[in-house]
Amino acid sequence: EERLVETGGGLVQPGGSLRLSCVASGFTFSRAAMTWVRQAPGKGLEWVSSTSSYGNEKLYADSVTGRFIISRDNARNTLSLQMNNLKSEDTAVYYCARGGRSNWIRPTTNQGTQVIVSS
Repeated sequence: EERLVETGGGLVQPGGSLRLSCVASGFTFSRAAMTWVRQAPGKGLEWVSSTSSYGNEKLYADSVTGRFIISRDNARNTLSLQMNNLKSEDTAVYYCARGGRSNWIRPTTNQGTQVIVSS
């Protein structure tokens, strides 16, 4: 059974940083492109960032470029998102998803991790 478990969210002040992690199981993580998406209160899912299976290709939404860094550790089946200079508009539930920029699979069973940026 495919499973994705996100951790690392929390409450942070504007300008602060957080590091999210996603541990994957139930599929061959090292062969899968992976993606972070988020859902702000009252809004739909928004694509944030994707990385190729080897981690050598990385894509970012314009809204997070220069602030967020996606990475992966295939030996540990872990996807990460380093978030710096956080803004109030980054407040959302963050989910990891299997797939790349154009074909990520909508999260249905993973819980996500809540990020709240507020002073």
